[in-house]
Amino acid sequence: MGEILVSIHCPTYNHEHYIADAIESFLMQKTNFKFEILIHDDASTDRTAEIIKMYEEKYPDIINPIYQIENQRSQGISVTQLNFKRAKGKYIAICEGDDYWTDPQKLQKQIDFMEGHPDCSLSVHAGTVVSATDKKKKRNNRPNQGDKFYTVEEVIEGGGGLFLTNSMLFHAELGQSRPRYLENAPVGDYPLVINLSLQGKVHYMDEFLSAYRVGNGESWTGKNTSTIEKVTAHFHEISNMLDELNLYTNYQYDDAIKRKKKLDQVHILLKQRKFDEVKKGVYKDTYLKLDDKTKLIIFMEQYSPWVVNFFKARRRWISWMVK
Repeated sequence: MGEILVSIHCPTYNHEHYIADAIESFLMQKTNFKFEILIHDDASTDRTAEIIKMYEEKYPDIINPIYQIENQRSQGISVTQLNFKRAKGKYIAICEGDDYWTDPQKLQKQIDFMEGHPDCSLSVHAGTVVSATDKKKKRNNRPNQGDKFYTVEEVIEGGGGLFLTNSMLFHAELGQSRPRYLENAPVGDYPLVINLSLQGKVHYMDEFLSAYRVGNGESWTGKNTSTIEKVTAHFHEISNMLDELNLYTNYQYDDAIKRKKKLDQVHILLKQRKFDEVKKGVYKDTYLKLDDKTKLIIFMEQYSPWVVNFFKARRRWISWMVK
């Protein structure tokens, strides 16, 4: 089958309950090319490393792990760059250790498209957001109905939630580009997508090929969006990243960046329950562009919070009963 075409980047930390699903979803891929699985265990304190070693012994020609003794992320070291640098493939596909792919043709479908479109820098697709505990579907991540090429402006304004990280497949050489705004960013996926969009076309494939877990206490989202203070600090760091992006691109995307920063400020105000401030003044135009479902939720939160709390409590009760 020739040389390795795809390197799967799988960072993991304390994912003992999830890592086997991720690895199995890699191994089930049906391809006409070779791929490697680069797992980086960042000094897990549970059984994650033990599970990885079991798979490594069974598939030594495919699985190539790193077992850290000391946690690298806490020291400010980029786990992503450590894995990217040892990738042998022409392309890199990302899937963190608590997520998984759902279609055995995922890699083949994306590679077929990328090989046929050399001007495309990044391939992404739809996916399902599921509960970390029982894999029950919570919602779909489907940014568009139908295949689509995304512009740089759309990527900037779409934010980190536009595409699932485990849907990303891109040219490895483009992933080596590390502008200042990317190096200093508080997150990796959002600025990486922006950087790739600056180097070629971003193609969205309207097929559900992966699952993204939420509700995992060890996840970035769980740790960094649990309080208003953390959310505010996160958006402040994103704002700084966007300012650096503006400088890097010589203000070519200034309008899109301003719209994104205003939208982020609206999210902060909503978290702070400052509904009137969102609907008036400088944020009114941003509020009016929100989808109807979001506006309805805002209305309920403002005028009937007890109804929202009732349904939240009911959902938690049902989740507890079915365990």
